Amino acid sequence: MTSLTTFVSVNDRQRPGVRAAVRSVQGLTLILLLLIGIGPLYWMIKGAVTPPTELSNHPLALWPDRPLLGNFSTAYTDLSIGHYLMNTFLVVGGSWFVQLFISSTAGFALSVLRPKFGKVIYGAILATMFVPYSVNMVSLFMTVIDVPLLHLNLGDTYWALWLPAGTNAFTVLLAKQFFDALPKELFDAARVDGANTWQLLTKIVLPMSRPVLAVISLLAVMHSWKDFIWPLVAITDPQKQPISVALAQLATQAPQDQLIAAMVLAVAPPVLVFVVCQKYIVAGLGFTGVKG
Repeated sequence: MTSLTTFVSVNDRQRPGVRAAVRSVQGLTLILLLLIGIGPLYWMIKGAVTPPTELSNHPLALWPDRPLLGNFSTAYTDLSIGHYLMNTFLVVGGSWFVQLFISSTAGFALSVLRPKFGKVIYGAILATMFVPYSVNMVSLFMTVIDVPLLHLNLGDTYWALWLPAGTNAFTVLLAKQFFDALPKELFDAARVDGANTWQLLTKIVLPMSRPVLAVISLLAVMHSWKDFIWPLVAITDPQKQPISVALAQLATQAPQDQLIAAMVLAVAPPVLVFVVCQKYIVAGLGFTGVKG
């Protein structure tokens, strides 16, 4: 049985004064974390239902005197937020699938199959993490408008957003590190029983890797949902743009309260995804530590 090491010993915790002080510190820390995490969300919702005049005259008021709850429906219809959200769901869904597929198969190949030049390939993948995103953008754009060998122009299509999502070295690293921790005896036993490579991946590795797959999924969804620069460059058709780009365009046209209401609608889906999947995310983060 292992003992838990804390900054206050077990004997000191039995003293009423020390116990009260520890609980006070814990309570204040919890309140501070709630203010940091929930405070901006609350302020955004408050700004969404506050009339523009009241928002200008009393910006620090905790709640408006005459909240305009209809701003959400107005933003959804008049500002076409519903249309931009559907575009975003398409972008996020495709990017999530491509990134999850590439990360899981690449991690499986590097960790389980171990090709001859696997270490060289792994090093090349990790080297891309040190190249700034802005440096790659010009070459990526040139590739998108004229795909090598195929000579296809993917500009103004969602493929221009989906395919680059798979080139994420960090999620490949997460998948490989998780697969490295799986028992190698399972793979040897499966090979003895006649399992091929595809069966090793689909029947053994992936069912045991739900925590790390949840983490990769969250990272893919969050990155794709909030990405602004690349969708702005790759998608010039306003009818195809995601919500991140559309909000920047609406900032100069929409009333302030309706614009903030649109921001609330844009933030709500990823927050709900995190709330629903948080137990898988926490479990995945606990299993994806990088070994020294």
